[in-house]
Amino acid sequence: MAEALVSPRKPRADSQRNRERLLVAAKAAFEEVGTDVALEEVARRAGVGIGTLYRHFPNRDALVEAVYRREVRQLGEAAERLAADRPPFEALREWLRLLVDYIATKKLMAPALAPVVGAKPEVYAASGPIIAGAVDALLGRARAAGAIRADLTTDDLTRALIGFTYGSEGPGWKESALRLVDVFLDGLKAPRV
Repeated sequence: MAEALVSPRKPRADSQRNRERLLVAAKAAFEEVGTDVALEEVARRAGVGIGTLYRHFPNRDALVEAVYRREVRQLGEAAERLAADRPPFEALREWLRLLVDYIATKKLMAPALAPVVGAKPEVYAASGPIIAGAVDALLGRARAAGAIRADLTTDDLTRALIGFTYGSEGPGWKESALRLVDVFLDGLKAPRV
């Protein structure tokens, strides 16, 4: 009975650092080599042994899922941080540029994520509300400040972003998408009276 009252221990600080290093190394390796990169290479890049990798991530699917979830979490956190630190228009612009990076990572990882999502549909389902909430908050803040057209909706912005990232398999798509975000937002600035 006493065991039920004991709360689980928090991971040790070094364990948390190792996990984060593995996630950073895995994302970089996925971008450079692909999601089929050897897990030993991910461990090497993180500066840990393969046993440490397997203690945190028992298989490739677990690592891919964790990298994806981290990307989504960071996107949500970035919206909050930017809203606190930047003027409304610049916060929206910078976050949309981060969203293009997220889309690039997601497209790269999509084949490896497919089996994970097939077994756990909540992996993708959880990302939608985080992203939509960030867009709503940043866009609402920019509209309220009079920095952007008042008639722009979250759906409008989402549709535009889908168009910007269309053809993401082609060379130079990411640079083009980032350029289009800037052009689009410049055109949406509230008219000066």
